[in-house]
Amino acid sequence: MDGDTLYSIGELARRTGLTVKTIRFYSDRGIVTPTDRSPAGYRLYTVDAVARLDLVRTLRELGLDLPTIRKVVDREVSLPAVAAAHAEALAVQIRVLRMRRAVLTAVAERGSTPEEMELMHRLAQLSTDERRRLVGEFLDAVFGGLDAAPAFAGVMRSMTPELPDNPDAEQVRAWVELAEMSQDPDFRAMVRRMIEDLAAEQARSGVTVPRRDIAAAVRAEAGPALAAGLDPASAQADPVVAAFTAHYAQLLGRPDDVELRRLLATRLESVNDPRRELYLRLLAVVNGWPAPESLAPVLDWSLQALRVRTPR
Repeated sequence: MDGDTLYSIGELARRTGLTVKTIRFYSDRGIVTPTDRSPAGYRLYTVDAVARLDLVRTLRELGLDLPTIRKVVDREVSLPAVAAAHAEALAVQIRVLRMRRAVLTAVAERGSTPEEMELMHRLAQLSTDERRRLVGEFLDAVFGGLDAAPAFAGVMRSMTPELPDNPDAEQVRAWVELAEMSQDPDFRAMVRRMIEDLAAEQARSGVTVPRRDIAAAVRAEAGPALAAGLDPASAQADPVVAAFTAHYAQLLGRPDDVELRRLLATRLESVNDPRRELYLRLLAVVNGWPAPESLAPVLDWSLQALRVRTPR
C-alpha cells in the first residue's frame, strides 16, 4: 500500500517539486521528520510527508515564517487562527505600502524638496491615534474656548478629517496635504479669525442655535445673479447687494451703512481665502464626501459689487 511506502529525499523532491536541499533544510528543523533510515543511513519518509511538504510550501508562499509553520503542521495552533493573524498583518503592510506610494506620487507631482518629502513621509506614517492627536491639536487651536457652544459643535465636526482604515491613494495624498496645512501657523490663525468672526456674529444675533452665516446668505442672493451673467457694477445688481447687506446688518444688529459694508467686505475677503477652499476640498476627499461647491466665483462677484458701492 502507498501508505506503507517509504520515500527518499530525492523521491520526495520529485513528488513535491521542492529541491532536495529545501527538503533537507525542513527536515533538519523538524518541520518534516523522517520515519526511518535506509541501511546506508539515508532518511526515509512516508506519504504523509508529501502532504506536509505541500502545506509548508503553501504557507511559505503566503509569507509565514518557519516557527509559525512548524506550529501549524504540528497542530500546536490552528490554521484558521494563523490565517486570520497573518491576514491582519498583511492588511497593515498594505496600508503602509499605500501610504508610501501616495507620498512618492505626491513628491513626483509636486516636485517636493527632500525636507518636504521627509515631512510628508512622517505624516503618512502616523498611527490612527497619532493622526487623531494631530487633528485634535489643530481643532483646539482653531476652536479653543468656542467649541462648547451649540452653534459650533457641528461646525467643528464638519471640519474634522477622518482617514478610513483602508484609504485609497487619493485619500492618503489629501490627508498628507491636509495635515501639512493644519500645522501651518498662518493657516491656523486665518481659520481662527474666521471662527471668531462667526462667533461674534452669532453672539450679536442673540441666538443659541446655528443660523445661516453671511457666506451662505451671499451665495443665496448673489448666486443667481452670477449665473445670469449680471454685471456686479450695474444698477441691476443694486437689489442683490442690498439683500445681503441687509442680512448682515440684521445679523450684527446695526444699520446698513458704509462702515457695515466695509466690515462685510473684510469678512468676505477672509472667507474667500483660497486656503479655506483647499482645506474643504481635501477634507471631502479624505472623508469620502461629495466635492464641495466653490464659493470663490460668487464671493468674487459679491466683493466687486460691494466695493463699487462703498466709498473709500
